[in-house]
Amino acid sequence: MEDARQNLVIAEQKAKELFNAVEQRGLIIPGKSESELAAEIVTLAKEQFCIESFWHKKIVRAGASTLYPYSGNPQDQVIKNDDIVFLDFGPIFNGWEADLGRTYVIGNDPLKQKLKKDVEEAWQVTNAWYHRQTELTGAACFHYVTELAKNYGWEFGGDIAGHIVGRYPHEQPDDPADLGLDIHSDNHSSILLLDKHGNKRNWILEIQFVDRINNIGAFFEQLLTTD
Repeated sequence: MEDARQNLVIAEQKAKELFNAVEQRGLIIPGKSESELAAEIVTLAKEQFCIESFWHKKIVRAGASTLYPYSGNPQDQVIKNDDIVFLDFGPIFNGWEADLGRTYVIGNDPLKQKLKKDVEEAWQVTNAWYHRQTELTGAACFHYVTELAKNYGWEFGGDIAGHIVGRYPHEQPDDPADLGLDIHSDNHSSILLLDKHGNKRNWILEIQFVDRINNIGAFFEQLLTTD
């Protein structure tokens, strides 16, 4: 039987290498539109990492668009000087799904830098908390991250705080209205349960903090660790 966890970690590492290449090539610059940057990332993924497909929509958000959750579809923005930008891509590598989100700050605006730092730190805090739980529903996990956002002085901006991943396409609920595979405020099922084949599920944790007064948001997303 294939080691699902190992394959997902490999896929995520490729996604991290892709994002690192985006940064190293200086692709996130003022004057470029979100759609232009997204297209450049797709080309880079194919040419340098042999990534041909993505399992969810490709997200580049800048400025006020960073307030929108995944489900939102804001108008295409142009990246500005001293802007904040986040990426959310779901590349498929060797048939396995990655889902990675990162935030970038152009310039040295202290508020944006703090927002970026806080969302990354909050992800680590939540990850550590998750592994101390012996019982945990999706709703309880969602409540934890929304309260954590308040503790940092921000608002939680996501519709969900995570979901499962796996071999593409990953497990789907029998009922489309079933939220059991999402970290959602209305999911009162355990997210620690095994799947119908008796295998441990692999979860993505996604944290989005927003500041609606200053019209900025930040995002961090990756696999929950197994430590």
